[in-house]
Amino acid sequence: MVAFAAALTGTLAFGACTQGSSGAATGAAAKGALLTIPREDMGTFTRNFNPFSPNALPMTQQAIYERMFIYNPVKGEVVPWLAQEWETSRDGRTVTFHLNQAATWSDGKPLTAEDVAYTFSLQKKVMGGFEYLANAKAADAHTVQFTLSKPFSPALYELGQQVIVPKHVWEKVKDPAKETNPTPVGSGPYTTVAAFTPQSFDLTKNPNYWQAGKQNIPGIRMLAFAGNDPANLATTNGETDWADQFVPNIEKTFVAKDPEHRHYWFPPVGSTIHWQLNTTKAPYDDVRVRKALSMAVNRDQVVKVGMSGYAQAADCTGLSGGYNTWRDESLAGACSWTQLDAAAANAALDAAGLRKGGDGFRTLADGKPWEVRISVGSASSDWLSVANVIAQNLAAVGVKARVDSKDWAVVVAGYEDGSFDTGIVWSNGGPTPYQYYRGAMSTATVKKAGEKATENYHRFGDAAADKALDTFAATSDESAQKQAAAQLQQIYDDTAPVVPLFSGPEWGLYNDVRFTGFPTKDNPYATLLTRGNTAVLVLTTVKPRG
Repeated sequence: MVAFAAALTGTLAFGACTQGSSGAATGAAAKGALLTIPREDMGTFTRNFNPFSPNALPMTQQAIYERMFIYNPVKGEVVPWLAQEWETSRDGRTVTFHLNQAATWSDGKPLTAEDVAYTFSLQKKVMGGFEYLANAKAADAHTVQFTLSKPFSPALYELGQQVIVPKHVWEKVKDPAKETNPTPVGSGPYTTVAAFTPQSFDLTKNPNYWQAGKQNIPGIRMLAFAGNDPANLATTNGETDWADQFVPNIEKTFVAKDPEHRHYWFPPVGSTIHWQLNTTKAPYDDVRVRKALSMAVNRDQVVKVGMSGYAQAADCTGLSGGYNTWRDESLAGACSWTQLDAAAANAALDAAGLRKGGDGFRTLADGKPWEVRISVGSASSDWLSVANVIAQNLAAVGVKARVDSKDWAVVVAGYEDGSFDTGIVWSNGGPTPYQYYRGAMSTATVKKAGEKATENYHRFGDAAADKALDTFAATSDESAQKQAAAQLQQIYDDTAPVVPLFSGPEWGLYNDVRFTGFPTKDNPYATLLTRGNTAVLVLTTVKPRG
């Protein structure tokens, strides 16, 4: 098998037994219990297990459908899963995966290369993407071959991370985009929908799981909560086993209640969190304004107050802690527009024609009042705090700001159609900075206002960035990729496509009263992010406390 690093660069029923804060429910009392996980951003559940839907339920892509391999960002390595081996051709135009011949679907039928090839045709039809993929075909029952339209080194990572669906099920679906898939057929460890209500649902064992020895727990129970606060209450009360929502003052509110069993781990490998400014709207189309607003932000305050000190302030490269080996340290050390400088911010806003009126607040160039609306999901108490800190910071330079908090579905819809003003937004991640910079600066990802965007919500593109991205993707030489990455960092610094705020920690906490074997800093076989790609590694490792 080609080593991944080389290949990559070469290409509710709450009544169930709960443990309580005392840790009393151990041994026999925990037997048969479901691994209980809260979801803080979904006040109710709608039965939709369609992996191609933006409204798919939690665990759809973690417990029901699987990938050909799992990338672990903490260790920077890959774990073979549906695929055992893979290789990339010398010319970089062909990627071949060899599937595990033991893999089956939950209905007992074998998982084959035809399923994989069909999945990609369906993905491109329903969701788009994979523009570089010319063809996917089954070379034999367990070998799938991808032909690329051009050498594209990130392809291996992107192809390997796509969840796979059964052709014999989905080819009968009339409208895959609207299908809710209420009774899913998947290859994952927990595919049976044993119970479903708007407040909770249970997934129990796949009766035909191809890795039966890894089904150590009876199943999963997901709980719906309308925000961090109620989810945290359930978690601190000992009603959940594994969670990944933001918990303020976690040592006091969570760990201190049972230090022997309660733990957390926030590795800084998540993507950078941005304040994105809609560049289709004035004055955010002006780089001077974007940099001025950035210089008005007190990132130390954002991190300390908004994020309880869990994150790290971002710099003018935009790269989070997971990309330390790629960062141009000389550039990062000379950052100006990501440092708090109210005087420079005031001067830049004046130069851009956004002068203060008689009330002390700035107006647009045409003299009309200027109010910055900061969109953020109402369920996310941490990001709400971040937005409020930014709004207070802006007042210090004469910019009136309003935090616009609505349900996340409404907020995201505004991001996608380009109607939003500004917002607190996540970014793309991956094993290299390619995915991050593509989502921040590629013209290929730019959609007009009114057209649906799935990334680059701020709708910024730069021709020089396109060239550097193409150079990065076309080469298999790591030194050449690092040169391209340095160019991308310089372009990012020059153009300020977004306002980088802080590194996004991979949230994760657990209570091991009922279940043991969670990943830790000393045993980082996965992250503790329940909605991340490595979640299946956790689901197939943890065991009931015996």
